[in-house]
Amino acid sequence: MRKKVLIITYYWPPSGGAGVQRWLKFVKYLRDFNWEPIVYTPENPEFPEYDNSLQKDIPENISVLRTPVWEPYSAYKRFIGQNKDKKINAGFLSEDTRPKLSENISVWIRGNFFIPDARKFWIKPSKKFLSNYLENNHIDVIVSTGPPHSMHLIAMYLKKKFNIPWLADFRDPWTNIDFYKDLKLTRFADKYHHKLECSVLQNADKVVVISNGMANDFKKFFDRDYEVITNGFDPDDLNKDEELSVDKKFSVAHIGSLVKTRNPIALWKVLSSLIESEPGFKDDLEIKLVGKVDVSVKHSIEQFGLNKFVNKIDYLQHNEVIKIQKQSQVLLLLINNTPNAKMILTGKFFEYLAAKRPIICIGPCDGDAAKILKQTNSGLISDFNDVNKLKNNILEYYNLFKNKKLISESTGIEKFSRKELTGKLAELLIVRHNY
Repeated sequence: MRKKVLIITYYWPPSGGAGVQRWLKFVKYLRDFNWEPIVYTPENPEFPEYDNSLQKDIPENISVLRTPVWEPYSAYKRFIGQNKDKKINAGFLSEDTRPKLSENISVWIRGNFFIPDARKFWIKPSKKFLSNYLENNHIDVIVSTGPPHSMHLIAMYLKKKFNIPWLADFRDPWTNIDFYKDLKLTRFADKYHHKLECSVLQNADKVVVISNGMANDFKKFFDRDYEVITNGFDPDDLNKDEELSVDKKFSVAHIGSLVKTRNPIALWKVLSSLIESEPGFKDDLEIKLVGKVDVSVKHSIEQFGLNKFVNKIDYLQHNEVIKIQKQSQVLLLLINNTPNAKMILTGKFFEYLAAKRPIICIGPCDGDAAKILKQTNSGLISDFNDVNKLKNNILEYYNLFKNKKLISESTGIEKFSRKELTGKLAELLIVRHNY
């Protein structure tokens, strides 16, 4: 008989975007390792995007518990004069030229009153609903995944009340996330964030993070054992029977949101230079940007005269993204240029590996992404401001492209398959209380 795991997650299909992938894929494969997942998720959340193609990954007859969530986004949109049907961007991505005073005020309110996040109003009703559920249903272990980190506070309450082992999964950091400094926090709010974070790290029986760098970072803040399970790729998504031809142009594709901290100034500078100096380059180049693009990135592209080379696609469902990745000549991996850059391992990186196209990475050459890139022989990397190295990397791939020899020779990526990673997770779910 399968053991049962209750998974508390804000993101679940039909949600699109990066936040849903990790636990959707774990849930897809958990039954193969003798675990029965029960998912608890909001009934009416504010999703950044919708993606119905992900429904196929939900196992048959799975229990999905849903309750309504009240979120302040309707009031926020009215306050800043935004259309009520427009989606909220994640990670402080701005598509407007200048943020209004009302937006700056709303950020201050968000940071100082909605702690740990705007989903805090779901905590109390969730405690009540899940308490009733657990009084009538046996659960062997509870999992919470954040952000949003409100999910951890729900799980912590249930762990203490019912003495059920609890695994907390961090897809991103909490107080060390890229935009934490942009929340305009008062000293009290900052202290309260750290207090809640510390409480979660102290009380969870196991804490899972997505990179070795994140584990080391958390350890500085709260010293305990941290388990690392990276993100990954699902071989089922690749549709190996589908015949896809690689782009005829020298296409350089970035998949996902291009926020301000990912704006690759060095890349725009190099591409602009190569257009002027390298014969044929301007006729071959195509820059594919799939996902939302911050206004600062748009300005940089315009500044370097690259607008006419850009193929901008606002959003694609996941199954279409997979095709773009397999068809592009080169895949662009941009690490956020922030103090925590070394520990960043984006989910799309592993799908890039599976696409079997060469990767150009811009980021720390001694970071977690760089190590995997080198271990798997999947691409070339240069530091944020190393224009010469980046130019050499692009020219290396461009010359191979011109000679019809641009292929990926990656190896050893199988350990990042979603099923393999779920097996690792299943072992961790045999949780013992940490006291």
